[in-house]
Amino acid sequence: MLTQSCPIPCDPLDHSLRGCSRPWDFTASLSKMKVTLSALDIHESSFTPLVIIELAQDVKEETKEWLKNRIITKKKDGGAQLLFRPLLNKYEKETLENQNLYLVGASKIRLLLGAEAVGLVKECNDNTMRAFTYGTRHNFKDFDDDNDDFLSMAERQFIIKHELENLRARDEKMIPGYPQAKLYPGKSLLRRLLTSGIVAQVFPLHDNEALKKLEDAWYTRFTLKFQPIDRIRGYFGETIALYFGFLEYFTFALIPMAIIGLPYYLFAWEDYDKYVIFASFNLIWSTVILEVWKRGCASMTYRWGTLVMKRKFEEPRPGYHGVLGINAVTGREEPLYPSYKRQLRIYLVSLPFVCLCLYFSLFVMMIYFDMEAWALGLHEDSGSEWTSILLYVPSIIYAIVIEVMNRLYRYAAEFLTSWENHRLESAYQNHLILKVLVFNFLNCFASLFYIAFVLRDMKLLRQSLATLLITSQILNQIVESLLPYWLQKKHHVRVKKKVEALKADIDATLYEQVVLEKEMGTYLGTFDDYLELFLQFGYVSLFSCVYPLAAAFAVLNNLTEVNSDALKMCRVFKRPFSEPSASIGVWQLAFETMSVISVVTNCALIGMSPQVNALFPESKTDLILIVVAVEHTLLALKFILAFAIPDKPRHIQMKLARLEFESLEALKQQMKLTAENLKEECREGGKEKAP
Repeated sequence: MLTQSCPIPCDPLDHSLRGCSRPWDFTASLSKMKVTLSALDIHESSFTPLVIIELAQDVKEETKEWLKNRIITKKKDGGAQLLFRPLLNKYEKETLENQNLYLVGASKIRLLLGAEAVGLVKECNDNTMRAFTYGTRHNFKDFDDDNDDFLSMAERQFIIKHELENLRARDEKMIPGYPQAKLYPGKSLLRRLLTSGIVAQVFPLHDNEALKKLEDAWYTRFTLKFQPIDRIRGYFGETIALYFGFLEYFTFALIPMAIIGLPYYLFAWEDYDKYVIFASFNLIWSTVILEVWKRGCASMTYRWGTLVMKRKFEEPRPGYHGVLGINAVTGREEPLYPSYKRQLRIYLVSLPFVCLCLYFSLFVMMIYFDMEAWALGLHEDSGSEWTSILLYVPSIIYAIVIEVMNRLYRYAAEFLTSWENHRLESAYQNHLILKVLVFNFLNCFASLFYIAFVLRDMKLLRQSLATLLITSQILNQIVESLLPYWLQKKHHVRVKKKVEALKADIDATLYEQVVLEKEMGTYLGTFDDYLELFLQFGYVSLFSCVYPLAAAFAVLNNLTEVNSDALKMCRVFKRPFSEPSASIGVWQLAFETMSVISVVTNCALIGMSPQVNALFPESKTDLILIVVAVEHTLLALKFILAFAIPDKPRHIQMKLARLEFESLEALKQQMKLTAENLKEECREGGKEKAP
C-alpha cells in the first residue's frame, strides 16, 4: 500500500502516474492486478482488447511506429496511455492476411481516470447521481477494487474512443511518412488519419459471452415481453437503448388506437359522426403519448446518468476544412471557414437542388395517377378477377419507387450537407435531418394529400394508404435486416472455413472474431430507424379518420421490428460506439410537428364529408369558418395538454434541483477558500516586506 503523500499539486491522471496517494490511498488489491503505477500497464502484452484499429494495407512502418508510440505514451507527454499491440505476431504475419489490425485496451486505473475525464455520471451510495471522480470512487454504488464490472463495456469503449480522438498534434507538422497529411497544434490525430485514408476504420469489439446473454433475454425467443432496456444500454449505450425504448413505448401506445380502429373496419362503419369521435381521440392521443414519453425518457436517462451529464464543448467535425486560424472561443489553432460562404452554398445550391428533387417527386406522383387511371379503365372494361388484382399494382410499384427515391435522395442530401462544410456535428445533423424530412414527407404523403383534397376519392385514399404503409413496412424489414443478415451469414461461413484451414499456432477464436467483424457493415446511427417510425406515425395520424386500421398494421409491424432491429444490431452490423444521450433529440420536435399537421388534415377531411356538408347546404363559408374554429380549438387543447403535463416527473425535478443547489454551494465554498488563501498570501507577503 502506498501512503506517502504527494509533495506537489497534480491532476488525477498525473497523480496516479507519480505513485502518490493525495488525497486517497491505493489498496493492496491493485497488486493482484499486476499494475505498476509508474507505467500504468503500458507495457502489458496481454490485455482484454476493447477496440480495433485497422490501418490501410500500404501504411509505412515509420507511420505505424509513430502511431503506436503516441497511443502508449504517457498522458503528461502527449500520449493516450493506452494498451496497444498487433493482432498477429511476427511469425503469424508471415503466414496470414490482415496484418494491419491492432488491438487497443486499457488498464482498470486508466479506464477509471478516463471515466472522470469524460464526465461519466454514476449512482452514489446515497442513491444520488454524481459525476464520477477517481478520488471518491469508493463512494459510488457497486464500486470495488476487485470488481471489473463497475464500468460497462460500452462505457469502457467510449472512454477509449474519447482518448483516441483527443490525441492531438503537438510539434508535428505532418504525419510521419506522409508529407501531404499536414498537421497543426491541437489537431485530432485520429481524425486526420481517417480523412487521409491511413486508418481504414476504428470499431469496438463485441463481447461474445455478454452478447449471447443479451440475445437470449432480448429476441431469440419470440414472446410478448418488455425489452431489457437497461441491459441494451449497458451493451450498446444510451443512444441505442433510447431508440429501442421509444420503439417499445410507441408500439404499446399504438394498441389503444388499434383496438378502437378495428370496429370501423370489421363493421364497415361509414357514419362520419363515429369518425369524428375517432379523429378527436387520435388528436388527444398523439399529444399525450409524446408528453408522457418525455417523462419516461427523463426517468430513464436520470437513472443512467446522462440527464445530469455536463455537456462538453464540441470539437470540429472530421470533414470540416478551411484556412488555418485561431478560434476566438477556445484560442486554439483550427480551420476557419467564413459563414457567408456556407450560407451561399446552402441558398444557391442546396435549396434549389432540394426544390428540384421535390418537383421530381411530384412528377413521379402524377405518373402514378396515370397508372391508376389506366388500371381502373382496364378493370371497368373487362371486369375480370385478374384486373381487380391489377388495381393494387400501381400502388405497390409506387411504394417501391418511393423507397428507392428516399434512399437515393439520402445519399445526395449527405453529400450536399457535407459539402456545405458545417463546423459542428450537431449542425451537420440538423441540416441533414431537415433536408431528409422535407423530402420524405412530400414523397410519402403528397399522393395521399392529392387524393384527399384534389380528387376527393376516399375509397382510393384508403387503398393507397394501406398499400403504401404495408409495402413500405415489408421492404424495410427485408432491406434493413433480413438481406444483410443473409449476406453476413454467408461471409461468416467463408471466414470460418479459412480459419479452420490455418496451420499456424494462433488464437483462432480472437482472429476469427476480428476478421469477421471488420467486414461487417457499419451501423450509421439511429437516423433511419427514427425516420421509419416518423413516417409510420404520419400514416397513422394524418388520415386516421379515413383509415383507422393503420394503427393495427403499425402494431403488427413493430412487434417484428423490435426483433429484426435487435438482430441487426447484434449480428449484422459492427458494434457501434456508445454515445451518451439524454433524449431522442430533434426527433421529439419532428413527431410533435407531425401531430400538429394531423390536426389540420383530420379537421379538413371531416369538413369535406357529405354528412357535414349536408348541414350547410347554402353557405360553404359558414362550414369553412366552423372547421377552422374547431381546428384552432383542438390545437389550443393540444398546447394546453403539452403545457399541463410536465416534461420531467416531480421527483426527478427535485433531484436535479438538489444537485444544482449542491453545485452552487460547492462553488461558493471553493471561491471562499480561494479568497482566504489569497488573503493569507498577502499577509505573509506583507510580513516579509516589513523591517
